[in-house]
Amino acid sequence: MRVVNTEIIKDKVCELFQKANYKLPDSVKDAIAKYRDSESDDRARSILSKLEENLDAADEINVPICQDTGMAVVFIEIGQEVFLQGELLEDAVNEGVRKAYDEGYLRKSVVDDPLFERKNTTDNTPAVIYTNIVAGDKIKIIAAPKGFGSENMSKSRMFTPGASKQDIIDFVAETVKIAGGNPCPPMVIGVGIGGTFEKCALLSKIALCRDIDVPNSDERYALLEREMLEAVNKTGVGPQGFGGDCTALAVNIEYFPTHIAGLPCAVNIGCHVTRHAECII
Repeated sequence: MRVVNTEIIKDKVCELFQKANYKLPDSVKDAIAKYRDSESDDRARSILSKLEENLDAADEINVPICQDTGMAVVFIEIGQEVFLQGELLEDAVNEGVRKAYDEGYLRKSVVDDPLFERKNTTDNTPAVIYTNIVAGDKIKIIAAPKGFGSENMSKSRMFTPGASKQDIIDFVAETVKIAGGNPCPPMVIGVGIGGTFEKCALLSKIALCRDIDVPNSDERYALLEREMLEAVNKTGVGPQGFGGDCTALAVNIEYFPTHIAGLPCAVNIGCHVTRHAECII
């Protein structure tokens, strides 16, 4: 058994959310450059260049890469040989988020009552926390600040088993077309397939936390990722919704077994600054 004080988790959460908001994953930055070079539309190519300039400027003057520094989503894998000591895990995570958004000068965007008062909590808590018990004596933390210009454009659909692969591809492309320029394309698209109504939505968000230069380990789903990306980029939405070849930088799929009577599918859209940072304790 290994004892880990939750004070360490608090500090790591603070560090990860600042890192995620200030530095875009290399795989996303590289994809923007790749699509800029191959873009046939002059306006779209110019927009992609401007996005790169914005990222460079943010790095140069040390400010967040997007003004929407997101709602804090945290994935934690805890080895079953770990004993947590100290304050409650949830409290430690929220304290880490609070500290990150304060010290990092990150915009605080969370409201307490979603329907009536909508009063700002002033510290970007509570975080949305997902925990999973795994083998071993390590703790893995993924911090994913999720902006809502893209989150608002996400969709789920409960297909029946009679749905074809093309039906799923068409659903993803249709979701992107409806979204248009709202999620600040070029997008990163997370797709969850299988499980239940809520599980497929969770899978789609987990998919956004995989680096976009890492395909699904199942070649069938890796091929489907490429086919979905091709279909999405044929929509012509383009960078910032002004048309062009590059509507999405990547499609990541995660899947899970499901019931014989169902085929749930969810699409979680990320903007061109789809961010995450992770560490292992």
